[in-house]
Amino acid sequence: MLADIESGWSPACDAEQPDLDEWGVVKVSAVTSGRFIDGEAKRLPMGQVQRPELEIKEGDVLLARANGARSLVGVACYVTETRPRLMLSDKVLRLIPDRTAVDPAYLALLLGTPGVRKQIGNLLNGGTGQNNITQADVRALEIPRLPLPQQHDIVAANEAFERRIGALERELAKLQVVEQAVVARTMAEAPRRVDLSQCLIGIESGWSPVCDSARPAVDEWGVLKLSAITSGKFVASESKRLPNDVLPRTVLEVRPGDVLVSRANGVKALVGVACTVGHVRPRLLLPDLVFRLIADPDVLDPEFLSIVLSTAGVRRQIEAVMRGTSGQYKVSQTDLRALEIPQLSLAEQREIVAARDAVHRKISAAQRHLAKLRSAQQSVVEDLLSGRSRVNRT
Repeated sequence: MLADIESGWSPACDAEQPDLDEWGVVKVSAVTSGRFIDGEAKRLPMGQVQRPELEIKEGDVLLARANGARSLVGVACYVTETRPRLMLSDKVLRLIPDRTAVDPAYLALLLGTPGVRKQIGNLLNGGTGQNNITQADVRALEIPRLPLPQQHDIVAANEAFERRIGALERELAKLQVVEQAVVARTMAEAPRRVDLSQCLIGIESGWSPVCDSARPAVDEWGVLKLSAITSGKFVASESKRLPNDVLPRTVLEVRPGDVLVSRANGVKALVGVACTVGHVRPRLLLPDLVFRLIADPDVLDPEFLSIVLSTAGVRRQIEAVMRGTSGQYKVSQTDLRALEIPQLSLAEQREIVAARDAVHRKISAAQRHLAKLRSAQQSVVEDLLSGRSRVNRT
């Protein structure tokens, strides 16, 4: 079903994303989500001769030929739209389909099915953490051969889902902008600033004993991983089991309403990330890399505190005081106490929390709807590709 396969090119590039009038080379991350992301590219240096024959075009089928993660090798996407002047990288193949035998969009869908993914996994080779698939491997993949009209029907069914998903994603993006604007506008209007130390009763440090790698059962003690908070939301399942022969420090048990802040991370953007604990299972302990901030209830709402710590102005302060060696960046309790935050009454703080929560409920509803749509899309398309069902034209 292939007329040809083309390899890319990987010259030394600048780390910056290229402007629209500049040439760039895509990263392998431009394709490994299963959708083409033209923002995942590096700028071709000034004076470096470009290779226009490698420019990515609408209608291309691209496939990741190498990656450190096995699950991302062989991931393919169909390019529906792209900015100009982006070239294939050495880690990305362009599959040229025989259009008399296969619809390009249908080919990209097929490459993501469980049967084909299993074949790719069996063909992988590599060393030093880099997994590869060759052009010969790609050509040898066995895929179902359906008549072109049936392929077009499957592509049309998938595109119908994509249109609905795209509309919902745009709505979700607008809601997220609104959520940020609600907080940012109110923060900007606050007449005064105050040191965080004036609003806290205290800051508590955690504990990091040697733990089992397994997740603790509900009746077992566990210690949170740093990843339990670095999304900005509390994820209780990100925890490790405390060995049976280690006595828990019960004073460090995480409670509903706690404000947790990461004090260290190898990624700067994840240092100082905060969240408020909502519902939490019992017997989870605070780890060494996380602080618990105890707000003075007479002057500071805990939920408002976690919102404040995520605002652009406070994030700039955190980044300014951050220190780090050997790829580990840190902030201290003293650094956090010195942060300047808006001084608002408790009533004003709670109004901000309520406004943010109202938008957040809409965001959560949209995210649930989006997840259901994606699940339905995957189920329907897999049934069509496998022949278990056919498109109803009536």
